[in-house]
Amino acid sequence: MLDVTEIPAGQRNAIGVTLGLLGDEWSLLILREALLGASRFVDWRARLPISNAVLAARLSRLTEAGLFVRGNGYRLTERGADVWSVLLSIWAWEDRWVPSHPERLPGRVHRLCGKPFDPVLVCSACDTGVLAIDHSLEGGFGPSGSWERSVPEATTRRRSVGDAGLFPETTALIGNRWSAALVGAAFQGVHRFNDFQRCLNTSPTMVADRIRTLCSLGVLSDDYRLTGKGLAFFPVVMCLVGWAQRWYRAEEGPALVYRHLPCGTDFEAALDCSTCGDRLTRKDVVPTS
Repeated sequence: MLDVTEIPAGQRNAIGVTLGLLGDEWSLLILREALLGASRFVDWRARLPISNAVLAARLSRLTEAGLFVRGNGYRLTERGADVWSVLLSIWAWEDRWVPSHPERLPGRVHRLCGKPFDPVLVCSACDTGVLAIDHSLEGGFGPSGSWERSVPEATTRRRSVGDAGLFPETTALIGNRWSAALVGAAFQGVHRFNDFQRCLNTSPTMVADRIRTLCSLGVLSDDYRLTGKGLAFFPVVMCLVGWAQRWYRAEEGPALVYRHLPCGTDFEAALDCSTCGDRLTRKDVVPTS
């Protein structure tokens, strides 16, 4: 049984809580390295350009949130390890859509079939592939869902794209809380400046800055609509939503509810191997040099 965190009525919902926790570039990078084997303070210091103070603060926060437990170093909990699907989706998106990286991305092999693969977003119930543009999902905000409750309370410190190692553009999208909220609004169909400002309930300057960043990355077009590159980020968004709602439960009910129309079930994201079609698990994803 999952150790779910209960959210009192009226507070930030699962999406808002998750964006406040994972909508931070250092948290994403710390979790990435943990999934690759880092477990001691010195491991992260050796792998990331991070100060002692920032690393200590992020590890403390992630531990308090139940993603790590302290012992002989830091060990990922089930909640922390479950972030793997989000990070795998990020890995594949960066590999496909970001032509130049400060570091070379490793390849991916599916242990069960022994071949390179891409993760394919599917419905966990019927195993059918799902795309942002195929209109197979119907729904939106659930009982605890609203723009106000889905946007986190604080902004994050910004850094320039390219300073974040293997996933430079993703940290510009979801490594900043307001960027993540704006991307979510775009996937809900928002594409006008005033509507973005209304949904995010922040200053025009902040909205303009975030839109400018997403346009410069090629995720939004000049008319503020998602491009092909932006639409391809859909698996990252849906895996992030899935993780949020598995581990955080608002008293009133879920923040987002989607129905998969082809099979008629509530949609839950899963990932399949593009080569053999089998369901992917964390332990079956093998990085290659």
